[in-house]
Amino acid sequence: MTDFIHPFILSGGSGVRVWPLSRSAYPKQFLKLVGEKSLLQQSCERVNNSLFKPPAILGNHEHRFLIAEQLQEVGITPSHIVLEPVGRNTAPAAATAALIAAREHEEALVLLLPSDHVIDQPEGFMASIENGMEAARKGKIVTFGVRPDSPATGYGYIETLQEEEPAKTVRRFVEKPDKETAQAYLEQGNFYWNAGIFLFSAQSMISAFRTHAPDILACCEAATDQAVTDLDFLRLNKEAYCESPSIALDYAIMEKAENIACVPLNSTWSDLGSWPSVWQHMDKDEEGNSVHGHVVLHDTQNSLVHSDDSACMAVIGLNDIIAVATRDAVLVASKDEAQNVKQVVEELKRTGSGQVNFHKKVHRPWGWYESLSEGPRFQVKCLMVKPGAKLSLQSHHHRAEHWVVVSGTAEVTLGEEVRLMTENESIYIPIGVKHRLGNPGKLPAILVEVQSGAYLGEDDIVRYDDDFDRMGE
Repeated sequence: MTDFIHPFILSGGSGVRVWPLSRSAYPKQFLKLVGEKSLLQQSCERVNNSLFKPPAILGNHEHRFLIAEQLQEVGITPSHIVLEPVGRNTAPAAATAALIAAREHEEALVLLLPSDHVIDQPEGFMASIENGMEAARKGKIVTFGVRPDSPATGYGYIETLQEEEPAKTVRRFVEKPDKETAQAYLEQGNFYWNAGIFLFSAQSMISAFRTHAPDILACCEAATDQAVTDLDFLRLNKEAYCESPSIALDYAIMEKAENIACVPLNSTWSDLGSWPSVWQHMDKDEEGNSVHGHVVLHDTQNSLVHSDDSACMAVIGLNDIIAVATRDAVLVASKDEAQNVKQVVEELKRTGSGQVNFHKKVHRPWGWYESLSEGPRFQVKCLMVKPGAKLSLQSHHHRAEHWVVVSGTAEVTLGEEVRLMTENESIYIPIGVKHRLGNPGKLPAILVEVQSGAYLGEDDIVRYDDDFDRMGE
């Protein structure tokens, strides 16, 4: 048995219940919803101490550069950034985590935890993990339960035996109850909210899958055995991983296995699964309001009001509401109905709305671009290129571009010519001509790009060379 724990952080969620801030291309775990760092960064820092090996991150391949960039910002070098070709829920993720850890030592301890939860007391969290280590070393699969402080109906529950042991015997897992049942659980005292955090030895989890979900294990074994290294990422084999059933670890293993224990989590906890839960964790004024951005309130109480783009948000005479405005979407809901944001997102998906996937500002490995204005046959964007970064060498079939350098230094390749450009200089990129934009300076380069042509979609890009291996994307 090894002395260190291998953290495996799950970063594949889409966070639809906190739309419109959370979008599929930039979901909840990358947002600074609570505090000065993103939820992913907070999760990684939580396991950045001497008890743990460097964390491994399991994420969507579309988010790979976001994950790498956010870890770099907080000075954490991961052991792996493992890329899922498609989301398959937490059971395949757990099997993959166990298989990867077992390569180092079959009895390695693995801590499987989400990337988008808030845990306010790091010392209490660490104490809880240490309380579960002995049981995990003895072959138990340890889950961590949160002592309920209200009859919440949005969480699954864990019933334990009335024991004094740090790792309690689990009697059963219970689905999200109604209010009356949740109240009874609260009064009984041996029920815990299911936090979705697990500690286990690699071999114990592999053995559990071999017994209870061998089809999932076989797919994950093939996906990891045939995984390929791509830059700093480990890509799971797509065909094998896609064959795995999509199922939660609770259903596939925890409700079936007999070697399950529960350790109470000695910290406040939230999965930030809805706007009301975000409001609960935010600082509030004397009227119970949490605000962000340019907000004016009058006769308003117990509300969350968020303006994300300098527009003034004024709220008058309302109580217990959620109001969130971005450049391209506005959400207004009563707190009691805010969990139904998911249904709104599903309707937007059905109608093909772009607000499901992207913000106006779209992050790329080289920086970002933001759409400023668009109309028939034209689009205006602002581009930021990081110091030392380059866009791909590319051309377009249907559009021409005009670049104006606003600040910083730009290196522009146009056909066979390479030109260095500085503030207030501009260049025209004709249709079909190979071109490239880079930043050789030490400061971000900011440009305005004007596109004109018959088709302005992002898929009108032919790449010839790319520093980020996106040739097939």
